[in-house]
Amino acid sequence: MADRSQRLAQFHAVVHSLRSSSRISLRVPNGLTTSDYDFNLPSGLIAQSPLARRDASRLMVLDRAKQTISHRRFSDLPALLAPGDLLVVNRSKVVKARLLGTRVGSGAPAEIFLLSPLGDGRYEAMVSPGGKLKPGRVVDIAPGFTAEIVSVTKRRTRVVQLRAESGIEAAIEAHGHIPLPPYIDRGDDAADVDRYQTVYAREAGSVAAPTAGLHFTPELLREIERRGVRRGEVVLHVGAGTFKPVEVDDPAAHVMHEERYTLPVETARAWSETRAAGHRVWAVGTTTVRTLESAMTEDGVAPGDGETRIFIRPPQCPRAVDALITNFHLPRSTLIMLVAAFAGYELTMRAYHEAIAEGYRFYSYGDAMAII
Repeated sequence: MADRSQRLAQFHAVVHSLRSSSRISLRVPNGLTTSDYDFNLPSGLIAQSPLARRDASRLMVLDRAKQTISHRRFSDLPALLAPGDLLVVNRSKVVKARLLGTRVGSGAPAEIFLLSPLGDGRYEAMVSPGGKLKPGRVVDIAPGFTAEIVSVTKRRTRVVQLRAESGIEAAIEAHGHIPLPPYIDRGDDAADVDRYQTVYAREAGSVAAPTAGLHFTPELLREIERRGVRRGEVVLHVGAGTFKPVEVDDPAAHVMHEERYTLPVETARAWSETRAAGHRVWAVGTTTVRTLESAMTEDGVAPGDGETRIFIRPPQCPRAVDALITNFHLPRSTLIMLVAAFAGYELTMRAYHEAIAEGYRFYSYGDAMAII
């Protein structure tokens, strides 16, 4: 008995030593640090191409009240909505932001990745190879279509001046490439022009798709409308920063890139009427959540245009939405943190581990999640 008591005392001394050690942490993950959002994803689960039908993807359903997880198909979504609910979508359209060309003089390959228009044919852009594309260098994109490097910004992007005999927008459309995410290890093809775009996209400006909306078909939208569900639209032009991982362990130190948004008057009115009637506001995608939260005031959501750097993460919880449709996101990303802010950290990470075990397809062309 004495030996057992001695061993217990030694054990507790070791535990105390480990807890007080600066090298080893026994902290229980709670979603407040970036490392809490690490998970191992088999590369085979990263969707490289879309399914034959948009709404054939799987749909994992998280119930926040019951803390349960169930498995359905995206085509089942109308059954989750109720008459009087409001479905808010992001109608931003992906532009062909990747311009591939050759450097004037050397003929070596170069890439210009357009980020945002600055007016008069000037764009902020990322370039490759960065060390070679200094101010004054010119890249030939196509006959009669060039990009000149004008200056370097504080965040090491470039300001480029586009010139095109046929008009800049027409030249981008004719010679640009769909900006597939970096985890899709192939070049874009003709199918991506249609499938890396929502069926309701109208306003060009995004360099990445608001991917939760990729699952909708015109038929599915009509079925949702027949159930008495209203539809509202917002615009948030998605920037390349959406793929940037949080590299500091304190998320508060992460710098978000600004993104432009528009909240139309009719959407703000529909939001107010839906909430006043006791019905639910559904956000399609994290970009829609960020738009509504950016416009949130004490009196509801305010219509208008603006720029946002909003970063929603635990222990915050979105106030402007009651249900969320989203895809499965990258580890350590601002997007998975937003999901955790809405669904709760423990339920979110349980869902991600279950999705991996069940063979769900991840990321832009992958499966979806509905949080109710």
